[in-house]
Amino acid sequence: MLRALLLLLLGGLTPALVLAAIETKAVEYRQGDTRLVGYLATPKDAKGPLPGVLVVHEWKGLDDYAKRRADQLAELGYVAFAADIYGDGKIAADAKEARALSSLYKNDRGLLRSRTAASLATLKAQPGVAGDKIAAIGYCFGGTAVLELARSGADLAGVVSFHGSLDTPAPQDAKNIRAKVLVLHGADDPNVPPEQVAAFEQEMRAAGVDWQLIAYGGAVHGFTNPAHGSDNSRGVAYNAAADARSWAAMRQFFAELFAKP
Repeated sequence: MLRALLLLLLGGLTPALVLAAIETKAVEYRQGDTRLVGYLATPKDAKGPLPGVLVVHEWKGLDDYAKRRADQLAELGYVAFAADIYGDGKIAADAKEARALSSLYKNDRGLLRSRTAASLATLKAQPGVAGDKIAAIGYCFGGTAVLELARSGADLAGVVSFHGSLDTPAPQDAKNIRAKVLVLHGADDPNVPPEQVAAFEQEMRAAGVDWQLIAYGGAVHGFTNPAHGSDNSRGVAYNAAADARSWAAMRQFFAELFAKP
């Protein structure tokens, strides 16, 4: 069963899907005076403008996990750009440092929006990207980032939050959202309690946003990343079923946003 779920995760809903060969490279860009180093993954020998997907990392920074997600998107035929929110490719050495780094941006949503917007602009500037077909996805910290990007009024077709926090100091900014919103949530996530979910739902309703929220039973925080282990009692753990189902939900959402590349 686990093997089947992992195959579903890698290949999506179509068993006969042939994944594209890809090319990858580091891309240096800036937000103000800060040097950022993102990761670009593109289908090899792609023809015609393709939809682009911005990928925002978990709380440790732009690590191999976020890059692997960008690779998977490129294999599906998208141009994927993994953002570097912390700058200079900084990756936290441990949870303590990750908490300090992520807290800086979660406590300064203006800075978080600016860093994410600079990353979005860099994706849009890449050759072969269809500027009117752009989505953004984020994991944990990155989920918070892409929701804030949407609240800023960014020109996006859609955003997807995987096990991200849903709170915001400025819920009134939801009126600026132009994107469709998909939230993929662990139903047992102690970091995003029911009252936070309820507040988010009310925020979306009040602003008239086109939104969806899918909650996966038995899943806690970080359910898409195998590096988190399998002990739910820690509050952060991998869940293969929720991982596969959430990736499939994202793909269906993208099919709605723009024609499959």
